[in-house]
Amino acid sequence: MNTSIHPMLQTAITAWEGITTEAHRFGGVEFKVGKVEIGHIHRNGMVDIPFTRKIREALVASGAAEEHHLLADSGWISFYIRQDEDVPHAIALFRLSYLHKRRNRTKTDFSAEIDALPFADTVLEAAFKTPEE
Repeated sequence: MNTSIHPMLQTAITAWEGITTEAHRFGGVEFKVGKVEIGHIHRNGMVDIPFTRKIREALVASGAAEEHHLLADSGWISFYIRQDEDVPHAIALFRLSYLHKRRNRTKTDFSAEIDALPFADTVLEAAFKTPEE
């Protein structure tokens, strides 16, 4: 992949309600909803997204992402966009982060969107099941 941020990825994410962008401190673009980062992409195509450890463990176990390249003991994941075909999966990872953070803060029902995400049930349960469910 070249050293520019993939336009399809940036266009898709910035279309979501409340998303803003800013330069990431280590290069690339950071995406935020309000003051909360939903993830960032480096110019080399590496995507880093913050999740809880429970969600990160489910994503890694299902093969949907890798542990963060530097912060392996955290909830952060890394995913590498190596070709155009990887972009939809990167967008889905950002969407998972976005819906998780929006749902927890606004108590909005995103059930239909959550059900449409292309992840294993274990990932969706880790992200969206509350302890009383």
